[in-house]
Amino acid sequence: MAPKMLHFVTDFFVYETAKSVVVKNWTVGIINRFVQLLIILYFVCWVFMHEKGHQQRDTGIESAVMTKVKGLGYFNNRVMDVADYVAPSQGASSFSVITNMVITANQTQGLCPETDEKFNCTTDHDCNKNNSSNIGNGILTGKCLNNTGTNSTGMCEIEGWCPAEDDKVPGKPMKEVENFTIFIKNSIRFPLFNVTRGNFPSDLDQSYIQTCTYDPKDHPFCPIFKVGHILKQLNQSLDQIAEKGGEIGIIINWKCNLDYDVENCKPNYFFTRLDAAFEHSKATKGYNFRFAKYYQSEDGAEYRTLHKAFAIRVEIIVSGNAGKFSTVPFLINLVAAFTSVGLATVFCDIILLNFHKGADEYKAKKFEEVSDIVQEESKTPYQGSQASIKALGKSSNDSGTFSIGRQELEGV
Repeated sequence: MAPKMLHFVTDFFVYETAKSVVVKNWTVGIINRFVQLLIILYFVCWVFMHEKGHQQRDTGIESAVMTKVKGLGYFNNRVMDVADYVAPSQGASSFSVITNMVITANQTQGLCPETDEKFNCTTDHDCNKNNSSNIGNGILTGKCLNNTGTNSTGMCEIEGWCPAEDDKVPGKPMKEVENFTIFIKNSIRFPLFNVTRGNFPSDLDQSYIQTCTYDPKDHPFCPIFKVGHILKQLNQSLDQIAEKGGEIGIIINWKCNLDYDVENCKPNYFFTRLDAAFEHSKATKGYNFRFAKYYQSEDGAEYRTLHKAFAIRVEIIVSGNAGKFSTVPFLINLVAAFTSVGLATVFCDIILLNFHKGADEYKAKKFEEVSDIVQEESKTPYQGSQASIKALGKSSNDSGTFSIGRQELEGV
């Protein structure tokens, strides 16, 4: 046990120093320079030019969005304006443009039969089984209505707003939606650099904004977006999305290089179908919601008109980051670049130590393990800084370590 511990201690307290071996081989030399060139190109082109590794970045973008929809359309022989088809009406970053509706008018509180076929019944017992259901239009009373015979089919009775909604009634979507326009005003700030920008220049006059529509080539700074153009960018037709509704995203991306003039910090717009994962779903498809308008008759009775609205839900998503030159990240990546160039040496060592025909000779030259050194005593004065070392024996193990044994010098 003691010899093992002593061996461990002696192996631990050692000193390693680099030894330079020049290999004059065309193949290895070309591989070495080629790998070094690849590493340098990676850091120059990708790290510094593409990823801006020399910059300090601010990803904590602060954003505010205001929207306004304009357009007129026809639905059920009625002219629909913004107050009729936009919800909510506050002009937030998320809103819905109604394209189709199922309207149930003059509902009052009372008792009436269900309209959903899930509540078909032949006896009252069938209705009692569904008492805990939350998918109906009201609270089940446990009675089966309209069953005139033993085997005839009826509907369960509910208590709630009557008559119950029948959302299977087909509606005719509002086709004018594709001509509607969306005005987007987006202001952002990068707090780290205290830079504030807007999605269109402040010197744009009102007449231009009232007449332009966004086009990535001709009008890249116009804040007016046509619904039809957005659907075209998504490869969607109005018929595909108007009947059952859907969700689309308008992505405003700010990627700013503040090493240049701040006026070059401009947004890029992208469009996406947010509900694309459920476009062909059998369980749920599209987007809809319900709202009601309440009234009161002269005798004090309350009634309402229920609307089931199918709509295009629009989400304005703002993202981005800004970068500016900073000494610290520049030096970190520069040191990493110089260090990584040394990987070429490691790669060439692997080739020389394992695959080259002169691997054994290279191992013997590259690695030496010095266990003990005795300077040769000589009457000749010690000259310069060179020590004369002679090895009694040489050996090469599997790891490529070249050993020098102890040399016993004869005394004078």
